[in-house]
Amino acid sequence: MLDKKALDVQVLHVAPLTSIADYLVIGSAESDRQTRAIADSVVDALSRVNQRPLSLEGTTSGQWVLIDFGDVVAHVFRQDTRAHYALERLWSDARQIPIPDKVSAPATVKARMIQKATSRKMV
Repeated sequence: MLDKKALDVQVLHVAPLTSIADYLVIGSAESDRQTRAIADSVVDALSRVNQRPLSLEGTTSGQWVLIDFGDVVAHVFRQDTRAHYALERLWSDARQIPIPDKVSAPATVKARMIQKATSRKMV
């Protein structure tokens, strides 16, 4: 996400709170076009490491794109849409995971989370 200038990227560990996913990755964009570009970048980066989305929603409007990778669900919002839905408030009990290096490719962080979650399930 960060390579496409996503704003206020957050990773929330929601596994103790829900069965829908282990992690939520939330980021904002300044326009519909940027929202779609960020989503495309996430899908492309994770596809290169054989992690294809189970579902991809919202690319037509570009206000809120949801990318479901199973254990990791990414939400890319236009800024005003993110403020309206306020997922961070909804999941306020979730532990926020620090992003190690805000300049590094965020797909690497997500790929590591997916790898970690997948390896746990295989054990």
